[in-house]
Amino acid sequence: MPRTLPGRKGGPIPFEEALDIVRRSAAPLEAEKVPLALALGRVLRQDVVSDMAMPPFDKSAMDGFACRRSDLPGPFEVVETIPAGRPPTRTLAQGQAAKIMTGAMLPEGADCVFVVEEAEALPDRRVRHSGRKTADNICRKGSDVSPGQLLVAAGARITPKAVSSLALAGCVEPLVSRKPVVGVLATGDEIVAPSERPGGAQIRDTNSIQTLCQAAQCGCDTRSYGIVRDDAAAISAALARGAAECDVLIVTGGVSMGDFDLVPGALREAGFELLFEKVAAQPGKPTVFGRRGASFVFGMPGNPVSCFIVFEFLVKELLARMTGLSERPAGARLPLAAAVRRSRADRLARIPVRVTPAGLAEAVPYHGSAHVTSLAGADGVISMPVGVASLEEGDLVDVRPI
Repeated sequence: MPRTLPGRKGGPIPFEEALDIVRRSAAPLEAEKVPLALALGRVLRQDVVSDMAMPPFDKSAMDGFACRRSDLPGPFEVVETIPAGRPPTRTLAQGQAAKIMTGAMLPEGADCVFVVEEAEALPDRRVRHSGRKTADNICRKGSDVSPGQLLVAAGARITPKAVSSLALAGCVEPLVSRKPVVGVLATGDEIVAPSERPGGAQIRDTNSIQTLCQAAQCGCDTRSYGIVRDDAAAISAALARGAAECDVLIVTGGVSMGDFDLVPGALREAGFELLFEKVAAQPGKPTVFGRRGASFVFGMPGNPVSCFIVFEFLVKELLARMTGLSERPAGARLPLAAAVRRSRADRLARIPVRVTPAGLAEAVPYHGSAHVTSLAGADGVISMPVGVASLEEGDLVDVRPI
């Protein structure tokens, strides 16, 4: 088990250590079978292999005439018409052809199909090839898929592209991970619902809907526990309810060092073991992670960019481990459009960037972790490791898509 840090008195741990703790804490959720039509977004827990060859027979790739290549250019006696879905009834002899539709089974004796556009009709149900030469225009049995071939591997998220492969294999009830239930709770006396107009020192709650959408995008069932004021009893009651109903509870705000940052203490009171409380990352330093039995909790900073980044780099990793997801965001290595500098280099920094039409990574206007609209214009995030205070124009950087 990961070590328990000495509460808020301990210093921040390196991001890599926090990530390792999150990874080692997760256990796979139960697997269940669901109808294929309801499996979109779920994580596959079994390899799906083909139970037959595809195509299952030699078939015509074009509308045309099946014949023996050695008899070209004809003339040919047309002995039958073969539509898709009906087996041929004749074996072609020398000088014979069958009119055939795209996808139809090739008759025995044929090794070529010339297209209908290059067919010259002759009297007495005869036809000849009017072109100079022709391809075979035949899709051979098993040329796409062999029996036993892996189609979709365990650990893949079921996408519209993968659904057709599952259907091809007759996998109408795939075995998938249960959807994680993720709850989101916002704290703070200054927070009001987005539907309200803030007054005085208030601000609208953007974290809840942002985090709920991130969780939904990961294929989770989501629950909102609304906004809880900075009151220890109220926070404890909301935490107890969320922990009982969710696999992962995300609390935004109330995790820093202020007099009204009550979340870490309330989590302990609710029976959570806190595995870390600070991470040497910017944004996202005051991030709390804990567990109670099979339930997990993240306490995130109240600033929306911090909240978003913590979800991207830590919560997503927990959810991936819980569901068995093997895929990770596919980034790109791009040159920087302009230098990026910072005054301190004691923490890992995440910087939102856009990808320019020229294929460069360009930092977006970013005023800090409260600058929520900076994310709207960003295509991804780059990282500046501890000890690196500047990146120069033209430096290659890894852009993680968001």
